[in-house]
Amino acid sequence: MTKNDQNNEIAIDCFLLAGRIMMESGAETYRVEDTMLRMARSQNLEDAQSYVTPTGIIFSLGRTQPTRITSISTRITDLHRITLVNNVSRKLTSHIITLEEAYDELKKIQRTNYFLPIIIQVLAASLASSCFLVMFNGLWSDIPVAFVAGGTGLYVVTVIHAMTRVKFFSEFLAALVVGTIAFFAVQANLGTELDKIIIGSVMPLVPGLLITNAVRDMMAGHFTAGMAKGAEAFLTAFAIGSGIALVLSF
Repeated sequence: MTKNDQNNEIAIDCFLLAGRIMMESGAETYRVEDTMLRMARSQNLEDAQSYVTPTGIIFSLGRTQPTRITSISTRITDLHRITLVNNVSRKLTSHIITLEEAYDELKKIQRTNYFLPIIIQVLAASLASSCFLVMFNGLWSDIPVAFVAGGTGLYVVTVIHAMTRVKFFSEFLAALVVGTIAFFAVQANLGTELDKIIIGSVMPLVPGLLITNAVRDMMAGHFTAGMAKGAEAFLTAFAIGSGIALVLSF
């Protein structure tokens, strides 16, 4: 293998890793493609082509180079990781760092867990649920119930997803728990407005980023990715609604 071929192999590995990290962290499809192509052109690889979907990335440096494929098996929301990859891309395109240094930084980003401890995440979800309750004109006296229900819902979805790896099942169970807590709290006169409590408590589970990305991809012309993300957002909303509906039906 010639030195040029070795450099091309490193380049493909680097660009695919950047795209994979971004897609797994919840980035828009068009942003991933644009980032990969900008990184390639910074290395004078003008014939590079990329095709990104929510479940995989196809990348090629040109007709004379082999096409590489990488699969996307997990998708979470980690905007900090997306920002870090964008920073690496900007430094590479500005020639502040070399391709090898960029690849090393990306591997470090992939290995590092940037999520806060679960207790901090639960506390943040509890506070967010309480704030959403107030925003939806709920009673201030219902804040403690929304605080507990929202935090518990996020904890359940995190634990169940880690155990089963089935996204929609974990969201269904989390919504079921949220609805149950809200219902029995109102029955025990610990809360007043059941609907406002439920709405505020399920907000941390709502797929807001998915819906936003689906619309942005559709507007950018990535109809396949936009429809796929839209379908995923619909299934998530359906799972949440089903969990709440099951509680209310009894």
